Order: sequence, then C-alpha cells, then structure tokens
Amino acid sequence: MADIGFVGLGIMGRPMVRNLMAAGNTVTVYDIVGTAIEEMATEGAIPASSSSEVASKNPLIITMVPDSADAEAAILGANGVLEGASSGSIVIDMSSIAPASSQKIAAGCEGQGVDFLDAPVSGGEPGAIAGTLAIMVGGKKDVFDKYVDVFAPMGNSTYCGDYGAGNTTKLANQIIVAINIAAVGEALVLAKKAGLDPNVVFDAIKGGLAGSTVLNAKAPMMIEGNFNPGFRVRLHQKDLNNALQTAHELSVPLPFTALAQQIIGSLMNEGKGDADHSAIANFIEDMAGTKISG
Repeated sequence: MADIGFVGLGIMGRPMVRNLMAAGNTVTVYDIVGTAIEEMATEGAIPASSSSEVASKNPLIITMVPDSADAEAAILGANGVLEGASSGSIVIDMSSIAPASSQKIAAGCEGQGVDFLDAPVSGGEPGAIAGTLAIMVGGKKDVFDKYVDVFAPMGNSTYCGDYGAGNTTKLANQIIVAINIAAVGEALVLAKKAGLDPNVVFDAIKGGLAGSTVLNAKAPMMIEGNFNPGFRVRLHQKDLNNALQTAHELSVPLPFTALAQQIIGSLMNEGKGDADHSAIANFIEDMAGTKISG
C-alpha cells in the first residue's frame, strides 16, 4: 500500500485509479476536467486542484494524459508535477507519447533529483478496467525494480530499457495493432461481399495462424457495427504520428504504417475521431460498398 498521486482521469485513468484504490492505495487525483475529479472523489480518491498539489502531497506520482505536449505540460509546465515534487520523488508517466518527449521529461526530473519512468500501456479501456494492461517501461533498471509492484494492480509490466524505451515499444505495438485491424477489416469485407457469414469466418479462422488478440477483440465489434470507443481513432492517429516521426529520426521506412495513418486521416476527416479504432474497417467498407454488419 502506498500514497499515490494520479494526474489524468480520462477513459483509461479512471479505471486505473479504481484498481490502485482497490489494492489498498490512497490516491490523490487531478484532471483539467473538474467533473472527473468529482467522480473519483465520490469513489474514495482525494481531490487536488493542480498537478503541483498532487506532487506536493505524494512521493509517487503517475501521469496518464493524451499526448506529448500534455505530458510535458503536466510534468514540466506551470503548476506541473515538478513544481510540487521533492528530491527523491518518483514520476511514472503512463501516457503514450513520443520517445523524445519521454527523454526530455526524464532530463527535467533528473535535474531536480526526481526519478522517472516512462510506462505506456496497451489494452484499451477493457484492459484498464480489468487490470490486465500490458505496461512497457523505460528508465533506470534499479528504479523499475524499486517500484515494479506499483504496476501490479493495473496490469503486467515489462522492463524495456533506458528512458524512452517504453514508448518506443508502445509505438511498435501500435504499428502492429493498426495494420492488424486493417487486415481484419479487409478480410471480413471480402467474406461478406462473397456472400459468407462474417461470424462463421471469424469462428473458422480465430483458432489458426490468423488468430490474434486484435482479431478476437475487434472482429466482433466490426460484425456488430459497434464502434463505441475502447481506444479512440484520434489517439491511434497520434501514436502513428509519433511512430512515423521517430522512424524519420532513425531513417527507418514504415510504408504500411504510413498507409494506416492515411486511412486514419480519412476517418478523422469524416468526423470519426472519437470512434473506436476498429472503425478502420469503415474505410474498407466504404471502398467496397459493403457493410460487415447487417
């Protein structure tokens, strides 16, 4: 059990806080949306008025915000975590951001004697609720070893390497997920237009080599036409932007990632940024003039 500060109470942050409290931790929370703070306070969290206040009251601070700029503002900015943190504190940023931003934040923390880990997650809202997130951690190994038990109520953690390694691993994850979703969408559109029942096709292939966590999670959503967000299109766009930016810096061509990003860009232009990323299938459906559902 520990006193934990938590900044960021979005679709992922709220269930993560619930799991930390269920494990016996005392959690102080802050979000730029006041109603989110109020909601968690009714469930037993301690409300705070800023990221700085969260850090001043807790030696262990977790941040879970949408993007690189948000993470840098929450930790390095005015009224941010480092304004309230003390030497010897630990900041664990569980946001999915650019590796270079993680390294920038790490340098800022080190300058104040504060430990830092970048620890993005995979598993979406269902994984956050169930406490089964895959947590990819970058930073100093001794710091990871010291705080590894903190992750247990939220999921399974893996040490990936130095600062930024967690987010580089997350980018690899997001590349595979996006391209896999696109492949599932193409396969089910083909099956439907050929006159087959997508449910039967799904049942037939899920136990073979094509089987995957993505297939099991996203094919039923496509078949039902249910694109309620577990992980939003706009967030996957952000992750692929970071992947392509990092690839450019490393001179690594990512042609299939670039194509997936163009598909997601089309969905954004259609106003589907808040749909689940399984809506990548909508792009294939539109081109084929066939809906998987119905």
